[in-house]
Amino acid sequence: QLQLVESGGGLVQPGGSLRLSCAASGFTLDYYDIGWFRQAPGKGREGVSCISDSGGDTYYADSVKGRFSISRDNGKNTVYLQMNSLKPEDTAVYYCAARNALGRLSPVQSMCFGYYDMDYWGKGTLVTVSS
Repeated sequence: QLQLVESGGGLVQPGGSLRLSCAASGFTLDYYDIGWFRQAPGKGREGVSCISDSGGDTYYADSVKGRFSISRDNGKNTVYLQMNSLKPEDTAVYYCAARNALGRLSPVQSMCFGYYDMDYWGKGTLVTVSS
């Protein structure tokens, strides 16, 4: 019954914006580091943005810095990814994933861009940026 569910994906024109949501059910996200990852067709998975359990630390891939913003609302048991100034190369399936902070084997930054030491993965939401 423990699940992560992404929502908010869809078709958007270049330069547009979308806000993705990652909602947890069956457990609380209070104790979890959260990451957003994406996989474009025919390409490997890459880290996009991550946030620590407290929300005090955030990290972004160079390709999205200044355009994307990650946040969390523990009261809603939800993490968000605000995506602005979208580009065609942002087209991908976006996944959220959670790692229990008590089980950290690496810093959040490494979790995001190196070893994906995650406990739970969502099924993804498709973002298509096209005119």
